[in-house]
Amino acid sequence: MISPKKSWEGVWGGLAGVVVLAIAWTLADSAAQAQVPSLYSRLASMNWLVLVLAAVFLGAMSVIGDLTESLVKRSAGIKDSSQLLPGHGGVLDRVDALLPTLPLAMMLATLAQR
Repeated sequence: MISPKKSWEGVWGGLAGVVVLAIAWTLADSAAQAQVPSLYSRLASMNWLVLVLAAVFLGAMSVIGDLTESLVKRSAGIKDSSQLLPGHGGVLDRVDALLPTLPLAMMLATLAQR
């Protein structure tokens, strides 16, 4: 067990939330006639299915980042990665989902720009 307080319901709810956010963000960009398109708008300009698949992929990668960080902490036998944010698991718990997703989001943005 990597992280006993995580649930499949949380994963599915998070993925659904990311898809809803991506669609809403794209619609908001369109309504506001955004001068600089967001990642979601760039992906939607390719195809709405691409947007949904990319959002699910990025959401799944954020879960993997969270679980990987939990595994590292368990392997090291520590509860918090630092004392900077007591009771919050440390700084890594605040950014663990971003570590795998930000480079992938940049890659997707670059691909969607072409």
